[in-house]
Amino acid sequence: MTTRRLAVLALTCCSPSLALAGEPPLRISTLLEQDPATQVAERVLREAYRQLGRELQVLSMPGERSLLSANTGETDGELYRRAGIDTLYPNLLRVPVELLQYEIVVFSRRWNFKVQGWDSLRPYRLGFVKGIKIIEENTKGMQLEPVATLQQAFVKMELDRSDLVLSNRLSGLASLRQHGVQGVVQLQPPLATFPVFHYLHRRHEALLAPLTQALRELERSGFIRRTGEEVALQYRDTPAPQKE
Repeated sequence: MTTRRLAVLALTCCSPSLALAGEPPLRISTLLEQDPATQVAERVLREAYRQLGRELQVLSMPGERSLLSANTGETDGELYRRAGIDTLYPNLLRVPVELLQYEIVVFSRRWNFKVQGWDSLRPYRLGFVKGIKIIEENTKGMQLEPVATLQQAFVKMELDRSDLVLSNRLSGLASLRQHGVQGVVQLQPPLATFPVFHYLHRRHEALLAPLTQALRELERSGFIRRTGEEVALQYRDTPAPQKE
């Protein structure tokens, strides 16, 4: 083997970005709306993949289709989901570095009550984005109004076709602000808080270790935390509901 060939091999072994450079963009699916959680995950992952010499193409889809596309290999992975989604979609590999904390809350226009777990929602018609598995799993048998986008969920509540909207807190606040929706408040306490992670289709198993390493470095440097804080600063909580 020539000296030049040995040098190239040494460089690619030591530098993931050189080893993976020249590859096509990774096609990563996610939910339809560009909400704050998506912004955080996308910024963090673009930086991590950039360090590996890879580009990211983010494709917005309805929630269930996004997961199915990632699981079947139509896309290369899922931008972010909670831990355990791989038990339902076994071709997905979780990258074990937390991207952000996801907080499921209840938004209301007419009703004011203390949220006491999922079962306290049973008397109400519930709007939410179809494909959010934690909501679907915990509201079985309830009065459900699933829709493709969060904006549609708030419109249905405004038209009195649903009573409550369940969503990620920052995503809900962003949608309310973006579309100028008035008179909607966030009920307390949250239904659930949990971390979310990036998932790759198993054909990219070779990427798992270098991508995990890149994300660990971004975590140690504070990049992930700062990105979350910068995005969160753009939004403010809705006012607390007045007492009945």
